[in-house]
Amino acid sequence: MSELPVIDIAPLTSGDPGRVPDEIEAACRDSGFFYVCGHGVPPELVERLDTAARRFFALPEDVKGEISMDRGGRAWRGFFPVGGELTSGEPDLKEGLYFGAELPPGDLPLHGPNLFPDQVPALREAVLAYLDTMTGVAQTVMSGIALSLGLDRDYFRSTYTADPTILFRIFHYPPSTPDADSWGVGEHTDYGLLTLLLQDANSGLQVHTPRGWVEAPPIPGTFVCNIGDMLDKLTGGAYRSTPHRVRNLSGNERLSFPFFFDPGWDSEVPPLPYAPGTRPRWDGQDLRAFTGPYGAYLLSKVSKVFPALSDDVL
Repeated sequence: MSELPVIDIAPLTSGDPGRVPDEIEAACRDSGFFYVCGHGVPPELVERLDTAARRFFALPEDVKGEISMDRGGRAWRGFFPVGGELTSGEPDLKEGLYFGAELPPGDLPLHGPNLFPDQVPALREAVLAYLDTMTGVAQTVMSGIALSLGLDRDYFRSTYTADPTILFRIFHYPPSTPDADSWGVGEHTDYGLLTLLLQDANSGLQVHTPRGWVEAPPIPGTFVCNIGDMLDKLTGGAYRSTPHRVRNLSGNERLSFPFFFDPGWDSEVPPLPYAPGTRPRWDGQDLRAFTGPYGAYLLSKVSKVFPALSDDVL
């Protein structure tokens, strides 16, 4: 159970969205977090992705290191070990894989080909199929967000997400203990427009709502959806990008699969002409003060998470 709402987004794909935009608006104004069901993602795709990911993380460390992020160049793709990511300035208690849209090599940061392990060939097929499927789900959710803001349902699809920035992670969290100082992921907000999170059967995600920290446990057949800094900026803070964190106290190995759906790399993201926010951000940052393309904002954030890689690659 969770106090976060569960929203069936199936009506958004029909001619009558019903009350879905109202439900999305209420969730975005409250905590910026909700679950989505009725998304149409095939369960067998989720199972294939989970199975292949577990096979990869069971490999020896040196084998996983064959696709380490420092071999991904400016595309910033591949594997990092436990402690290799510093979400809140401290090493996270997790290891993971970074993916993005499969693109040819180029000079643009965070763009290019993915790195896949030869030992688990099923991972490539599952990841690329998942990226395609989740891009469609994200466009659907964004149509509901557009309607909730009084905009045309295709507002985002025809502007900021006409050529979206697609990023995808697979995280593996070893078990932790209540008295441990480290977090699987430290407190943070997401950078872009929208995150769709697939969780395995183990809890660990916590969300800071206006009523304090609450658990966001896995609910079968759903994704946890949350809005990011750029939607916060677009709405002048009316829809809030909310802090969240992870600590795996389940006693089991935990996998999570966050899919990030962000504005186009060169997109400027000015506030929409209404509804300034009234609540200060948790970190004191004024997102309205940032000007420039989304890619510049994303790079400034990611380079703090991987400072050593930033020095070498950027």
